Amino acid sequence: MTRPSFTKHYAKPERAAEAVRHYRWLTAHAEPLRLPALYTVGPDSLTFERIEGRSVGPEDLPRVAGLLGHVHGAAWISDLRFASLDTPHHFQDGTTFDDYLGPRQLALRRRHEQGYLPNKVALYAMSDLLEETARGPWAFYKDSNPRNFIVTGTGDIVAVDTDDLSLAPMAYDLAKLIATLHLTYGPLTDRAVDAALLVYNAAARRHDARLGTTDRSQLDNFVVLHAVLTAPYVGRNGYRYSLPLRFSHRGAS
Repeated sequence: MTRPSFTKHYAKPERAAEAVRHYRWLTAHAEPLRLPALYTVGPDSLTFERIEGRSVGPEDLPRVAGLLGHVHGAAWISDLRFASLDTPHHFQDGTTFDDYLGPRQLALRRRHEQGYLPNKVALYAMSDLLEETARGPWAFYKDSNPRNFIVTGTGDIVAVDTDDLSLAPMAYDLAKLIATLHLTYGPLTDRAVDAALLVYNAAARRHDARLGTTDRSQLDNFVVLHAVLTAPYVGRNGYRYSLPLRFSHRGAS
């Protein structure tokens, strides 16, 4: 019987090789995270198990928040406690993660050039906010948007599209999920966001008492950054709703 599969092609062999290293790092260090099986590695393509199901929605936020807390905690214990947010991290197996600050500082400058940050004052404010959020403990960032998690017919959650990983503070990827759920489905309630953060922190803390300390103010700062960084994609890729620059759930019901 032929196994359902999906082949992803890459512009350069180096990109395919990097995707394989990141996939294997996740299988080794983020054990609670379920990934599609990797069947075949080609020079510029990878063939994965095809996962049937649906993208996650707002109703799945507590489960995905708990999953992220567990995988971030596991990765911290396994490897990432030795990393630094302002330095690319090189692992013994050849895997390299981009640092947190450098690529995002560049992206903010690009958003200013594109007009999403209207002036230098706004650019400096976002750059200062980025620097302020660069505090440990740290996790990895895998672009947790709704399409990158699939809920199967049996209720399992499978993460897809793990090609690009970078270092990030704890809960930064949770904030990306919250921001992109807003962009896709509309604003979330204050209660839903608070509940997701509570579940995330509790899951992370099970791995180490030093984890699970992100507060709502920190989470909101991450969402503000994501609002700017994702601004060019509003109106594309299923992002039907805008996300205000100073996004906050405060006052929602």
